[in-house]
Amino acid sequence: KGMFLTLKYFFKPKVTINYPYEKGSLSPRFRGEHALRRYPNGEERCIACKLCEAVCPAQAITIEAEPRDDGSRRTTRYDIDMTKCIYCGFCQEACPVDAIVEGPNFEFATETREELYYDKDKLLANGDRWETEIARNLAADAKWR
Repeated sequence: KGMFLTLKYFFKPKVTINYPYEKGSLSPRFRGEHALRRYPNGEERCIACKLCEAVCPAQAITIEAEPRDDGSRRTTRYDIDMTKCIYCGFCQEACPVDAIVEGPNFEFATETREELYYDKDKLLANGDRWETEIARNLAADAKWR
């Protein structure tokens, strides 16, 4: 009986992928590495409302803000402690301007713990790097938001 089962599956097509060289498809709702987005003119989207900081159940987000000359507010500090983050997506849901998002990147292993403390520059760099894919995923999911 065991030999029959082995032969049966031996001639069927493989269902596994060779991971480092082949990548499976991801859902548009996949929650990976965090990123801060910019408007097309290059200005950062975050309006320093601090809703993401308030809604974070792990208290992984720290925001400091200052008013600008035109009366609007922008962040001077936006930090995420990725060692605390539980990838729940509440920050992304709470953001009124789609500034903070969880992008498609899931390969961000590090050698030191300090590299998992993301500051504003790192988050903006992630947003710049993944913007086309993030925008496509948000557009695909817009009907259900």
